[in-house]
Amino acid sequence: MNASSAVDYRNLFQLDGKVALVTGGARGIGAAVCKALAQSGASVLLTDLLEDLGNKTVAEINAAGGKAAFLRQDVTVEADWEKAVQHAVSEFGALDVLVNNAGIETAAMLTECEVDDFRKLMDVNVTGVFLGLKHAARVMKSGASIINLSSVAGIIGTPGHIAYHASKGAVRLMTKAAAVECAQLGTGIRINSIHPAIVETDMGTNFIKDFVNLKLAPDYATAEAAIKGAHPVGHFGAPSDVASAVIYLASDATRWMTGSELVIDGGYTAA
Repeated sequence: MNASSAVDYRNLFQLDGKVALVTGGARGIGAAVCKALAQSGASVLLTDLLEDLGNKTVAEINAAGGKAAFLRQDVTVEADWEKAVQHAVSEFGALDVLVNNAGIETAAMLTECEVDDFRKLMDVNVTGVFLGLKHAARVMKSGASIINLSSVAGIIGTPGHIAYHASKGAVRLMTKAAAVECAQLGTGIRINSIHPAIVETDMGTNFIKDFVNLKLAPDYATAEAAIKGAHPVGHFGAPSDVASAVIYLASDATRWMTGSELVIDGGYTAA
């Protein structure tokens, strides 16, 4: 497609024939992403450590007419990444889309943050993304898309979450470095990051509870009201809001977009 070609916008966002691998896809944002990809026409390999929930999500996708499979994967283990990428190719024939969604969250004040907790979080949130980039790029062809789930925590800071902010900031810059490298090498692989604010998931709820546990707020209702008030639109996001952004980045509509950060935060970072 060149600048003078007619564009079929109706089909530009469809993912028919594409194969996607989604880490941490058993629940929350990951499950919503898997369902959205399948509804848009992609075959989906869902990976997670939560086998029961992962198989349940796959069953729901297949029952709705989609095409999905589950594989247990620890994103911190390189052999698991090799197995997952190979499984996507052998099961569905290719790997066109990788969504590095798996991640964990921890909370502690700077002076109380345990180094073991810091290292564990960095291993999952940063090393896991690095390994995904490394092994997906080895098999992907021109037109493929890698989407890394960062956070507004990769752009701004909040008290009590230094390890989480460090990890998401690392994902943000790792995305840009990998995007530039792949572009300059002529691979045709696009790599972008998504930066949500608070989304209504278990992790979002835990983030609010952290402020109470760290005595930064007197109770959950107060913490929730304050954090919700930081979003100018007046409410938190839904997993489907993030899933919609994944569809956009996975589609050919973003063929000229790489190394970018797509912020989905209800105005949080604009205020």
